[in-house]
Amino acid sequence: MTLEPTSWRKSSRSGQQTSCVEVGRVGGGAAVRDTKDRAAGYFTATGSQWRAFIGAVKAGRFGD
Repeated sequence: MTLEPTSWRKSSRSGQQTSCVEVGRVGGGAAVRDTKDRAAGYFTATGSQWRAFIGAVKAGRFGD
């Protein structure tokens, strides 16, 4: 059985911008898609992968 992502949202810092990504819930992890082309699909990450990614973003590992 394939789980479909639910509760899509984008950052409140995006304001009215349309060139953003959205994050949805899927199983115990997250799904990510491009707001400009939602029909292109999404990728998923497990809960531990998503936590590692968010930790790296907060630590500044991806630059400005």
